[in-house]
Amino acid sequence: MSIAFVDHVGPWTIEDVEALPDDGNHTRYEILTPGVLTVTPALMGPVHQRASHRLAKLLEAAVVAAQAPYELLPVINVEIPGGRLATPDLLLIDRAVTATDVPRCPSDSVLLVVEIVSPHTQPQDRIIKPQLYAEAGIKFYWRLELEKRPHLIVSELSNGKYRRTLTALGGVVSTIDEPYPIQVDPAALARQ
Repeated sequence: MSIAFVDHVGPWTIEDVEALPDDGNHTRYEILTPGVLTVTPALMGPVHQRASHRLAKLLEAAVVAAQAPYELLPVINVEIPGGRLATPDLLLIDRAVTATDVPRCPSDSVLLVVEIVSPHTQPQDRIIKPQLYAEAGIKFYWRLELEKRPHLIVSELSNGKYRRTLTALGGVVSTIDEPYPIQVDPAALARQ
C-alpha cells in the first residue's frame, strides 16, 4: 500500500488521484462516486487485452477512413462533471484536446467510450459507468461482454439515457454504422 493512501484524509478529488505515484502496475484509480476512490487492479488477461487491441484497430481504421477529427486511445482519464473521474478501456476523443497532452480530457470532448467487461468490473461497466457517461453527454457507449458467447452492445444517447441500437453477437459479422462504420464479430475479437 502506498503511503499516499495511508496519509489521505477526507474526500478524494481528481487532483488527489493525479498526485498518486505511478508504480507501473496499470491499476486504475477512478472517482465514480464524488469523493470516493475506486481502485481496479490490473487483472486483465490475454483475452481482454486481445479483444481491446483488435477492437481499437477496427475503430482507428474507421476514424481514419472517415477523416474524422477524433483519435482512438486506450485508458485515458475522462473528467465527468461533479468531480468524478472515469477511465474507459477505449475512447474516441477530439484531436484538438489530445494535441494538448492533458492528464485528463473533458467529457464534452469524447464521442465514444468502450468498456470491456471483466469479472471484477461488472457493476461499474454495466450499471455505474453508463449512467455517468450518459449524464456527461457522451453520445456513444459500447460494452463488450466476453463471458460465454462474446457480444458487443452498442448504445446511443437519447433523451439523457443510452438506448441500445444493436447487439452484435459472437460468431456473426455485424455492421455498426455509428459513429463510424465498422464490421465486427465479437467472437473473433477474443479468439486466439
